[in-house]
Amino acid sequence: MNLSVRKFDAVVVGAGGSGMRAALELARAKLKVAVLSKVFPTRSHTVAAQGGIAASLGNSSEDNWHWHMYDTVKGSDYLGDQDAIEYMCRRAVEVVVELEHMGMPFDRLDNGKIYQRPFGGHTQDYGSPKMAMRACAAADRTGHAMLHTLYQQNVKANTQFFVEWMALDLIRDPSGRVIGVVALEMETGEVHVLQSKAVLLATGGSGRIFYSSTNAFINTGDGLGMAIRAGIPLQDMEFFQFHPTGVYGAGVLITEGVRGEGGYLLNKNGERFMERYAPNAKDLASRDVVSRAMTLEIQEGRGCGPNGDHVLLKLDHLGADVIDKRLPGIREIAIKFANADPIKDPIPVVPTVHYQMGGVPANYMGQVVVPGANGPEEIVPGLYAVGECSCVSVHGANRLGTNSLLDLVVFGKAAGEQIVRDVRALPESHPDLPKDAADRPLARLAHLDSASSGERVVDVSTDLRRAMQLHCGVFRFPQMLKDGVTKMQEIAARAERVFIQDKSKVFNTARIEALELDNMVQSALATVVSAEARTESRGAQARDDFKDRDDANWLKHTLYFPDGRLEYKPVHMKPLTVDAFEPKVRTY
Repeated sequence: MNLSVRKFDAVVVGAGGSGMRAALELARAKLKVAVLSKVFPTRSHTVAAQGGIAASLGNSSEDNWHWHMYDTVKGSDYLGDQDAIEYMCRRAVEVVVELEHMGMPFDRLDNGKIYQRPFGGHTQDYGSPKMAMRACAAADRTGHAMLHTLYQQNVKANTQFFVEWMALDLIRDPSGRVIGVVALEMETGEVHVLQSKAVLLATGGSGRIFYSSTNAFINTGDGLGMAIRAGIPLQDMEFFQFHPTGVYGAGVLITEGVRGEGGYLLNKNGERFMERYAPNAKDLASRDVVSRAMTLEIQEGRGCGPNGDHVLLKLDHLGADVIDKRLPGIREIAIKFANADPIKDPIPVVPTVHYQMGGVPANYMGQVVVPGANGPEEIVPGLYAVGECSCVSVHGANRLGTNSLLDLVVFGKAAGEQIVRDVRALPESHPDLPKDAADRPLARLAHLDSASSGERVVDVSTDLRRAMQLHCGVFRFPQMLKDGVTKMQEIAARAERVFIQDKSKVFNTARIEALELDNMVQSALATVVSAEARTESRGAQARDDFKDRDDANWLKHTLYFPDGRLEYKPVHMKPLTVDAFEPKVRTY
């Protein structure tokens, strides 16, 4: 193996909110840390988050972390691990105040405290009709403000960034410890080995496996593909959240903050239809509930437009001042992508894929856990996962809005703290690399360089996205799921036969897209196989043939293994310090 080898204490794959929060913890502890990113760090997908970050500060309404925890457990449709949920909700205030002290430009109330708005599924007093004002916001650009704040702090802490590098595969030693990654430098096309005592996956979700998605084009499930190829299963991949309000025809996100500020949905009859589906929370019910209600309105002939295939989001009644102060980005998006100025026109919207609840199984310290001889959750030494690519699982079957930015910073910090402890307990020197450390990724690249005919990457990836949208959408039907599994297996076989015409090395985006396709195939297979096997409706999984939640048989996490088989493990029903919230019917 004649590749260049660089040595670090820790390698962080991904420079979004979770990766940068972890890297900051590591750099401040004086560890030698490398952060790999396919794009410049401030272009990571966290920058697109709009509405806010949840924390029970109680600045705008009475609140406490117990209520936040209850809402999160209920929002997860009781599939969330209650120890991890308690941990997140208890640390929420701490991490938000830390961001404030780092200089994050939150909006302010007249008294100078952080501005908070209501958000879907967040209530007072354990699910009362009164909404909690819990979302700490920087206008409608909260993720943008957070990512730039974290990047500036990392620059100050001398974190080393490898910009426009793509991690290809994990390196494991004979004992199973993860000891580094093989990565491709896009600028030169050269392959490198980054050896380390800890590897943190923070690569974001795989929302681009669907045809209509709010996700950035970089969200191709790279961390999930790396995990599967290293023999690590994926957890709860059947649960993909459809955000109720994507711009019709474009998929661009319209934040739930619009409804938090007082906007509401209308059908073609001008009716506020959410009052029928969620009499208490109305337009601020949880996302899976609102998405299904919108889809039903369209299916039953009450959709808007010439084709009756969308509904309208009305916010002109809020007035120009509120829209320009609290939702300036949304006005810009609506004008650009929907040709509608929300100061006077409603925005055409439709549910679109937004968030992946599943991912690489991890505990609330960020350590990756897999079934082993000693139980269902044995720690994989040297490997950590945080953010959307991980499954802690705080979101269970359905994530509440504003809990994703919170997830990033709480578990990014927790993983950083754990890595510091673990690395300091190891010997100073790095062990020898296995002779075959880079063989697999080099073989993949050699295949792309040698193949002169076969399938085009764009054809296979387009067919994959269309198949997932058709077979694994808002509502799931038994035959469609079964056909979807067969279709995805055919697409996986086609993906092995792809070729690229451009064989150059410097900034070869065709090669990057082919490598991303490998990761998308793994994510899509895990999703459709897991969905077909789960014979119940829970959270984002809404089956036409099993309309009810089935706690007797399905209150358990799915594990999808590299060979395509499924196993299951128990949900953590026991919180850390408080009484458990027992499953009950979820209504809003």
